[in-house]
Amino acid sequence: MINPNAVYALYPNVKSTTGDVEETFIAFDIDGNEVAINFSLVNAWVDPNAWKDLRINAYPPATDYLDGIVKSDQVQIDKYIADCLAVKAQYPKGSE
Repeated sequence: MINPNAVYALYPNVKSTTGDVEETFIAFDIDGNEVAINFSLVNAWVDPNAWKDLRINAYPPATDYLDGIVKSDQVQIDKYIADCLAVKAQYPKGSE
């Protein structure tokens, strides 16, 4: 599968694409002209914002923190904060 985000990031002149595998993938510029794509570059591209989704999916639910506040449970609050800091350490900004 071709990652269209990689194509758009590497080829800013690309305005639309068709297909989802190399054999059927075609990229077009604003005038509808086909743009030659280097699939080796596209396949090697790493999303510089991937860490954001990794963090979002790894963070504990905020309800754990709020529950600790409502119950005045400092242990629960501290655990939530420690869990969040562990996620930040596991997926630092700019990592993949």
